[in-house]
Amino acid sequence: MIAQQIINAISLGGVYALLALGLAIVFSIIGLINFAHGELMTATGYALLGSLLMGVPFPLAVIVAICCGGLAAMAMERVAFRPMRGASVTSLLLTSFAVSSLLKVLFQNGVSARPQTILMPDWMTSAVTIGDITLRVGPAISIAISLLALLGLELFLRRTVMGTAMRAASEDFAVVRLMGIPANRVIATAFFISGIFAALAALLWIANRASVDPLMGFTPVLKAFIAAVIGGLGSLPGAVVGGFLLGVTEVLLQAVLPPELAPYRDAIVLSAVILVLLIRPQGLIPARRVQRS
Repeated sequence: MIAQQIINAISLGGVYALLALGLAIVFSIIGLINFAHGELMTATGYALLGSLLMGVPFPLAVIVAICCGGLAAMAMERVAFRPMRGASVTSLLLTSFAVSSLLKVLFQNGVSARPQTILMPDWMTSAVTIGDITLRVGPAISIAISLLALLGLELFLRRTVMGTAMRAASEDFAVVRLMGIPANRVIATAFFISGIFAALAALLWIANRASVDPLMGFTPVLKAFIAAVIGGLGSLPGAVVGGFLLGVTEVLLQAVLPPELAPYRDAIVLSAVILVLLIRPQGLIPARRVQRS
């Protein structure tokens, strides 16, 4: 049981870390907290559902869903956020809320307000027995995918020209533009990566729920925002640390709290967040250039 709880904790932390990274990448470059990030998860879920209903094999349906998440993020940036570039933080925040609300209504009226079941392959819901330990395959796959995605992002940021431009933009975007690097391309790439990470998180979330609904992304993205704040808003390493820390804390509290206190788990977690921020107002690993207005 202890081994399974540890795996569950790291698995949930990986989902939060992916979402927090998607938020942090965009925030570090243009100072936007994209609360429509959860709707990217929902769009990915419906893309997976639609692909499976059309008879697309599961591996190919997963690829289609991931691409849908990335392209939806780029479309969101082009239609909603690019015209608002240079606006105040408040205006950007209101725009992200408006996009989120609009997409929720479209999903509710265009698809269904009720959860839609997604049949997952049997191997994803199976368990493996190692000695006296029985481990579920799903959380183990979640951990592997999360770690590979984080490693892939690190290699992209360190080994590619666009990755270097994005790191430079997170330090001083004005100077990057003066050097002739196209601002639109850098920002669109940041949104595309955030959409890919939202899509991966959505698939891992659906693997545990086996359903998708219009409000699916609200809770995990809210938790990811909290994780990003704990780690240091705009800090990519901080987003990873905050995501894993929040996921581990939630699962461990669920395992150790007595039944009468279990309903107060989220309140206890948020109290711990407040305590952390009182001690470290800029987060555990603050960004070098902080925009916390």
